Amino acid sequence: MSVVHDLSKRLEDNRKLITQWMAKKRSEVPIPIYGSVDIRDSGWKVAVVDANHFPAGFNNVSDQDVDKLSSLLKDHILRLNPDCKWVHLYPESHTRNQGYIENVATIKKLIENGGFRCTVGSPELEGHGSLDGITGPLVLEQVDLVEETLYIDGEKPDLIMLNNDLTEGMVAGLGANNVSPPPHMGWQRRRKSEHYACLQGYVDEIAEILDLDPWHLLTDWFVSEGKCLEKETCRKILASEVDEFLARIAARYESLGIDRQPVAFIKNDSGTYGLGIMAVRSGEELLTLSNRKFKRLMYSKGGVDVENFLIQEGVPTKMETPEGSP
Repeated sequence: MSVVHDLSKRLEDNRKLITQWMAKKRSEVPIPIYGSVDIRDSGWKVAVVDANHFPAGFNNVSDQDVDKLSSLLKDHILRLNPDCKWVHLYPESHTRNQGYIENVATIKKLIENGGFRCTVGSPELEGHGSLDGITGPLVLEQVDLVEETLYIDGEKPDLIMLNNDLTEGMVAGLGANNVSPPPHMGWQRRRKSEHYACLQGYVDEIAEILDLDPWHLLTDWFVSEGKCLEKETCRKILASEVDEFLARIAARYESLGIDRQPVAFIKNDSGTYGLGIMAVRSGEELLTLSNRKFKRLMYSKGGVDVENFLIQEGVPTKMETPEGSP
């Protein structure tokens, strides 16, 4: 089934209307300085399955894209901060994660290629001097907190670019500086379910323009709150909710002739950084988890216990590499 791929003519016929719609939506909300979106295309559904406002994958940028990205980043920085000359990167405290360190080093390179001064560091990284990335050391600057304001070697940068998702809570000093993305977008208060609730309205509008069922552009989902999964009663309730959710998806698949067993992803609603995620095909799988998998599901970055779970429809990928891998 390839419902979405049959929309090329409708997309082209409505190009002007869609362009106007996008311009209007962009004018209504501040656009984050950067971000990443994970999209799955199954043929019957093209949908966002994850989004990150503090992306950590710039180390995967190809050399051919560096100049273009630097130019786009420069334009966006100056659009919001026309007098900006100095950008300071506030990173996570992953001192041993070379991939992440390389990500920060790449962002620094992109900023510097745009003609800005760029420094890196945070009070949490004080004393490290530098961090070992994949291609070499990343030099850190001395960062001081003075009356709730961050200073780098005694000076205040024009812009702090936040590359820290604040899972462990708000950090001092960010409220008094010019910071982007804004700290209130961190996981200390943001929820995945909020993303989907907001996205639903946009999807409904664009689906109406295309005369398409919005189901084809958004994953099914719900939130299960207050689940202390160390208690058997909570696990049973969540398992029952998952079974009902999967049954609804299975019925939709059957009505559309989709020959596939539905999958539900169980995620920490407050961010995970790769932890607290599990895929299941039945609620029974939750009741027979090994201790290792159970602890992984309950654990999140920073050691914060998980009690609110986003249950999300799994969308398989139809796209393959030349070797046939997804």
